Amino acid sequence: MTSANGQVFGISVGYGMIVGVGFAFAIIMVGITKILSKYMNEMQDSEMLMTAKRSIKSGLVASAVVSSWTIGSTLLLSCTSAYSNGVSSAYWYGAGACVQIIIFSTMALEMKKKAPSCHTYQEIVRTRYGPATHIVSIIYSIIQMVCYTTNLLINGSSVFEAITGVNRDASIVLFPIGVIIYTLLGGIKATFLTDWTHTVIIYAILLTFMFNCYATNPIVGSPGALWEMLVETSARRPIAGNMDGSLLTFNSVQGGLFGLVLFGAGWAAAVDSQLFQKAIAADHKTLISGYVLGGLCWFALPFCLSTTMGLLAAGLETHPSFPTYPELMTADQISAGLVLPFAAEALMGKSGVAMVLTMVFMAVTAAFSSETIALSAMMTHDVYKAYFDPKAKGKKLILVSHSCVIVFGIVTVALGIGLSHAGFDVSFITTASGIIVNVNVGAIIFTLFWKKVSGFAYMAGTILSTLISVAVWMGYTVSQSGYVSLSTLSTNEALAAGNTMAIGVPFLLIPLFTLIKPADFDWDIWLDIKQDDNSDFNKEHGLTNILSQDEATKAILDERNRLDKELNRQSKIGFGLTILFVLFFLILFPLPLYGSKYVFSKSFFRGWIVVMFLWGFFAAITIILLPLWDGRQSLKRLFDIVVLKKTEEKPLGDIYFVKSLEGQTIEESPDESSSVGKEKISQKVDQV
Repeated sequence: MTSANGQVFGISVGYGMIVGVGFAFAIIMVGITKILSKYMNEMQDSEMLMTAKRSIKSGLVASAVVSSWTIGSTLLLSCTSAYSNGVSSAYWYGAGACVQIIIFSTMALEMKKKAPSCHTYQEIVRTRYGPATHIVSIIYSIIQMVCYTTNLLINGSSVFEAITGVNRDASIVLFPIGVIIYTLLGGIKATFLTDWTHTVIIYAILLTFMFNCYATNPIVGSPGALWEMLVETSARRPIAGNMDGSLLTFNSVQGGLFGLVLFGAGWAAAVDSQLFQKAIAADHKTLISGYVLGGLCWFALPFCLSTTMGLLAAGLETHPSFPTYPELMTADQISAGLVLPFAAEALMGKSGVAMVLTMVFMAVTAAFSSETIALSAMMTHDVYKAYFDPKAKGKKLILVSHSCVIVFGIVTVALGIGLSHAGFDVSFITTASGIIVNVNVGAIIFTLFWKKVSGFAYMAGTILSTLISVAVWMGYTVSQSGYVSLSTLSTNEALAAGNTMAIGVPFLLIPLFTLIKPADFDWDIWLDIKQDDNSDFNKEHGLTNILSQDEATKAILDERNRLDKELNRQSKIGFGLTILFVLFFLILFPLPLYGSKYVFSKSFFRGWIVVMFLWGFFAAITIILLPLWDGRQSLKRLFDIVVLKKTEEKPLGDIYFVKSLEGQTIEESPDESSSVGKEKISQKVDQV
């Protein structure tokens, strides 16, 4: 490092990446949106803007899940925890926060089965419970989304300030600008494409670090060499609570508590509307596979990165190649998340640090885009359309959505600057927000699966559970430390207590309040939710044979009824995979290693690294290639039209599914379908 605080590059590099790369992505995504609009007839009406016409396939869903779940703390905190506690924390970061994705897939599919035309999760809450419960649910979601997005900006700006010296406040302001531009113009489809692009880059950098550390680096170069370094480090600074003080054991008190905190805090993302928004945009036939693959691929990211870079930092800290040599890292440097960039510089010099900056930039901007489009969809449908203009059509909804994108960016920037100056760090915001909002997870599950739950039970159960969880968190902090402060509230023990209560208490209180005041909801009411009326917008953009609001809604319902058996089969598969992976990641694999008090031998550690490489390759190949395979036909068609200048008899955007009088589904152009008097069902838009 060129300075004591970790600065490697000049200010120009920091601003150049934030502004230059940010605007470059904005230009590229806007260009792709225009190409799809021109050649694939993907008009950005309100349905396309916020739901992508419910047609995203498993590859893009998986990459979107990875992108949504990958924030700066995924990269930095995982490496810091592995440096501090050893191999167990590297595993627990991935395992503790990936099972929620897999569990969530069953919830998302249930929502798409029962409310196929919904635009947000909050919309089905309002339809079922009424305004009061709806507002409570929105508040919980907004709290999580604002905390999450503010966390992104604080995290990214902190890293860029430390490595390049840029002003933190300025970087908080600049990060969202490019994101807002392509989110405004490209909607959730642009978000999915950006997610894929960013995750491809992140996985490419991850594999580069892995190969450099364990194969080509002259200092380390093999798993055995790193194992020897970790044995020396464990003897020099034994880890309290670890078996024999070793970094190479799962028998770690702090590692286990860290996993418990992440398991609790990770549920907060289910309260965040952006996961539901991407589920709504997904094709229901591939939703389960997309989310399960996304969860498995995301596990590889913190697991492989922290097993490589976190342990590398622990092993190389006393080597002359380490940036702080001959000194050890200070507590402030560790808490600032500099373990990863320090390890990257020791491994690959300035190019390694540049890769870390790139990973952080990708994580911040992709996740910010997801949050922005989800918040705008929620405010448009669940606030404006629900309470101010119920008859609003697509053109007005698009205007409101765009306004919400801009306002949300301004609010999160202001909060980011304020919380940053107030001393709130990233790990605290990430883990503490779950104590407040995780209570809504139980309410979501009961809403989707139990018809007896009433609005009273929903509200009373969640609000009282929040009060209990915060009280337990504060009470444990006082009993443990004697006083309340940011540092004492941030201990693993206190956070684990609060997050565990936030998850568990609603599963006791909501059924109790349901028994006191039950309901008997008719699931068919959700089928009455209608598609947006985009006829005015589509006519302005030259489309013909446009489906009316009722026709578009009927098309969705017909498709849902046609695939009813398949959706039920997908639900069973989802439940089975949920049970399997929860048992594997949280019980069957880690607990025997914990209970045996085993300290990794050199041969076992070598095998551990082989498994890590296999998982990393699986994740990278899946995320990079599956979206291309899913969209191969559309890519070929686009290539033929744009590059080879081929023409087709049927315009791409004017193909409709029509149902013949005998009930057989065929394809006709608008003119053909109207001439034979067949019923228009839905516009076919092949997705990339």
